[in-house]
Amino acid sequence: MADLEQLKQKYQPVLRTLEIEGAQVQPLSLAGDQLALTATVVSEASKNRVWDSIKSVDPTYADLKHNIQVVAGDQIYIVRSGDNLSKISNYFYGDANKYMDIAKANSLADPNKVQAGQKLKIPA
Repeated sequence: MADLEQLKQKYQPVLRTLEIEGAQVQPLSLAGDQLALTATVVSEASKNRVWDSIKSVDPTYADLKHNIQVVAGDQIYIVRSGDNLSKISNYFYGDANKYMDIAKANSLADPNKVQAGQKLKIPA
């Protein structure tokens, strides 16, 4: 029989990724000998980062029963030092060229001028 705490420990990097991604995570439990993980993320790019994390922990993920869903919605992002709209666009959409969507949603006159600490609406 699998041990819930051991599986939580094994998949800790995945849980950390979910936290970083701002995912909604249901309480973890056992489903037979597998860790049952159910979560919702806000974009396909976010879901892909979670998948990358899962595969880096265990490429077969045989002891993980997962259900990662995308529920898109507008988000707020606080600009960090070194950020630009292309980098933010790539993070949220997986496509750096969608930066103008963010610029338009925030009525930015110059998409090249964002400042650390600035709050940006990220459209779904």
